[in-house]
Amino acid sequence: MAQGGYVWWYVDALSEDGRQGLTIIAFIGSVFSPYYALDLSRDPFDHCTMNVVLYGERANRFCMTERGRDSLRRDASQIRIGPSGLAWDGTTLTITLDEVTAPIPSRVRGTIRLRPNGFTRDTFTLDADGRHRWWPMAPSSPVEVTLDAPSLSWRGTAYFDTNHGDTALGRDFSDWTWCRADLKDGSAILYDVRRRDGSTQNLSLRFAADGTRRDIRPPLPAALPPTRFWRMPRTTRSDDEVATVIRTFEDTPFYARSLLASTLDGEPVRPVHESLSLTRFANPLVQFMLPFRMPRRAG
Repeated sequence: MAQGGYVWWYVDALSEDGRQGLTIIAFIGSVFSPYYALDLSRDPFDHCTMNVVLYGERANRFCMTERGRDSLRRDASQIRIGPSGLAWDGTTLTITLDEVTAPIPSRVRGTIRLRPNGFTRDTFTLDADGRHRWWPMAPSSPVEVTLDAPSLSWRGTAYFDTNHGDTALGRDFSDWTWCRADLKDGSAILYDVRRRDGSTQNLSLRFAADGTRRDIRPPLPAALPPTRFWRMPRTTRSDDEVATVIRTFEDTPFYARSLLASTLDGEPVRPVHESLSLTRFANPLVQFMLPFRMPRRAG
């Protein structure tokens, strides 16, 4: 991995009733780390973290403790960062969590099992020079969530992807929006990127449940209101140029996660949506606040 580079594995899941969700991101080279940004060695292996977010009606938690290279263990089938990890046995991705929230400590501990029906074949470059790659590995899979702390269990569907880059996100991108939606057969993904040079990339993808790529009707731009507290801008796309926000899960100075209602490829859907502003992320005030939510530990 290049100095200043990164790789992450991303899972987001929503319960069958839509009342509870989670996001898990395992980072090597934590792209949102203030410590990594200031490290002159630019060693990605010394800036690893397991970001865990629970959101919904039953529980809300945020964990993002950064750890050094001595806390990283990995091989062809698993990765561990401190007390948490991801392991693949050929049929099931098992995620074990034992994390602590910040700034007010509380435990998030338990197991998530995701069983993909198949994997996609295509990897996409997000910038003109190919420094940032994205592979939406398993866009829609059954998932089981069993947590001891907080006491919580549910089933639903999950999305699993990975991103790999050779340099900091803020060097090449100013912002992006992304969303994924379950369809009757498989899923749809929209990924809209705005680069620092002013160029854009708009991906509209559809995959069957087994990962086979399918054609999709290109959706049209749809406006969304900004978030209530931080006024984070949000936009998306839909067949009829109409989308609404059902619930805002995360409202931060540079990132928002929401549950929407829209129409994609002729189907009414409820996409999980994110907006990221790397321009806002670079603001010195935001950088000052980050350590309060993203502490760094030696082990």
